[in-house]
Amino acid sequence: MHEKDAKLLEDSFKRYYFDHFDLIHTPTDPQMREFGYKKFNYGMNRHISLKSDKELRILLMTNVPSDVYCSNARYSFPNLPMAEKDWQGADLIFDIDSKDLGLACRESHTCKVCTMCGHVFLGEAQCPKCLSTKHEKTSVLCQNCILAAKKEVKKLLVILADDFAVKKEDIQVYFSGNEGFHMHVSNPGYAALESRERDDLADYVMFRGAIPETFGAKPANFAKSQFSDLDEGGWAGRIAKEIFGSRSNKPKATKDLIAGGYVAFKKKVEDMQNSIGARIDPGVTIDVHRIFRLGGTINSKSGLSKIQCEDIDRFNPHTDACFIDDDPVTVTASCPVEFKLKNKKFGPYEGEQLTLPKYAAAYMICKGYATSQ
Repeated sequence: MHEKDAKLLEDSFKRYYFDHFDLIHTPTDPQMREFGYKKFNYGMNRHISLKSDKELRILLMTNVPSDVYCSNARYSFPNLPMAEKDWQGADLIFDIDSKDLGLACRESHTCKVCTMCGHVFLGEAQCPKCLSTKHEKTSVLCQNCILAAKKEVKKLLVILADDFAVKKEDIQVYFSGNEGFHMHVSNPGYAALESRERDDLADYVMFRGAIPETFGAKPANFAKSQFSDLDEGGWAGRIAKEIFGSRSNKPKATKDLIAGGYVAFKKKVEDMQNSIGARIDPGVTIDVHRIFRLGGTINSKSGLSKIQCEDIDRFNPHTDACFIDDDPVTVTASCPVEFKLKNKKFGPYEGEQLTLPKYAAAYMICKGYATSQ
């Protein structure tokens, strides 16, 4: 990133951390957490120990980081190297990102930023300016993507409550600050789970690896199968609701299933993974040593904040996560797609010099679509 762009963002982030520190808090047991941060154009600083919000504020105002992280794990010695930390358990974390949902709209709002010349373009396999095939993909906020990600959040909330008895007060849902959501589960009953057990849990919530026998199928004598009822708990009941729709429809639908045979039923169950399973990034849930973006801090991929969502349906990241001020800033913008922030539309721009509210300028600079003047 150009130094002048880094300076603009650093100044903007510092003002945010000064004005909105009330949105940022250390998690429970901060003295047992590992903290870390990045600065613009520099690498990661890890293995930091903080004991209070006051110490966190000093770190933010002194270093003005581009990104701030905190471990889901608790350690006896969080500031020591990983092998010496003495792991004591970890919160469950789930990551739902719209880029992983295979949505048709992605192509229309995903740009390629050439790593050789910085040109921003859509669609082409190579940069139309310098013909390089090396590029990075970034995309702008899309209402359709956010709605799809919210749907996955709500599916996961139901699974955690109904199948794992996780209480609502033990779950915190955050907008990630870019294009997805993080769910933090602080239920102590799950804190001791290690990676292999979390892998099994991730498979469960994704409805991955389910076998037809679980739902009453009998491979050796499929005609004698007794399929799950709609009022059963867990996946058995969800599968029954998905297949039969209602109790009155079950007899006829059962005959159709029997007629189709075991292989067809197995395929039907497999095809339901995305429709009824929660589409999470399993690698995030499995990792018991990862440091995650700290709630309330800014995501340098967008200039938007990781904000807790008290009401997932009403939450609007275009306005509710955009806190950088609206002071006028002059930039040269190459943004081939339109985006919306704070109820205002911006773009598309083709190498234009223009004056914009700082929050829009910062958003494009973070994405690689603009440079300050």
